[in-house]
Amino acid sequence: MRLFSFPALQTNYFWLLQPDDNSANAYIFDPGDAEPVRQQLKQHELTLAGIVVTHHHWDHTDGIDDLLTDFNVPVYGPSSPKIPQITHPLKGGDTLALGPLTLEVLDTPGHTLEHIAYFLPNSEPPRLFSADNIFGAGCGRMFEGSAEQFVNSLQQLCQLPPDTLICCSHEYTIDSIQFALSVEPNNLELRKRQEEEKRKRAQRLPTIPSSLALELATNPFLRTTEVEVIASAEHYSGRRLTSESEVFAAIRHWKDNFGKN
Repeated sequence: MRLFSFPALQTNYFWLLQPDDNSANAYIFDPGDAEPVRQQLKQHELTLAGIVVTHHHWDHTDGIDDLLTDFNVPVYGPSSPKIPQITHPLKGGDTLALGPLTLEVLDTPGHTLEHIAYFLPNSEPPRLFSADNIFGAGCGRMFEGSAEQFVNSLQQLCQLPPDTLICCSHEYTIDSIQFALSVEPNNLELRKRQEEEKRKRAQRLPTIPSSLALELATNPFLRTTEVEVIASAEHYSGRRLTSESEVFAAIRHWKDNFGKN
């Protein structure tokens, strides 16, 4: 197995998976633009065998039609009228066989209602294609789902093995850490991560994938039961918060408006 990540659009990363080293077949996750996918296929001498989609946003789907003009391949993803190209609809509990690899499909609503993620358990280490659910030190905006749905989705992902690599779709880590430090200024692991991630970006290296263990230690959206996170969320909202979903909603609203004033 080989997995390639490459930057695209303004902040996206696309993931190109070659399941079998003895085959040139490869699968692209969330192609928001066809041209960088074509370039990667050519560079690595691969043939597109399928397209895997997590949700309907344009930066995850706009390249599908152009790729389908070049390759007659299946398109896997959630059942959604906003993604008419899907030929093989998937939902949580399904499995997806890509060559010799089997991915587990997880329902992860919150960012959008139909959002799904893909977990690859039998690689070393395991990998999660989380798209816009978990980012480095952050999470996606809550466009369609409820806070309770988003929290339930993240709790499900937090049960995966700690060494799972989070293969998310955006390079937002530095900005997310800046916000996270406003929520947890006393988190020493977070301050250490800030320095490490800044060094990577200074060398034009990606900050992802990160490990689930690192996210559990530094990502405030996965730490909604921590005393400091709760206190900061209550201070921001100006009231007592009585559930994880209320804490999550408060810090998500805070993040949405962070730096605007």
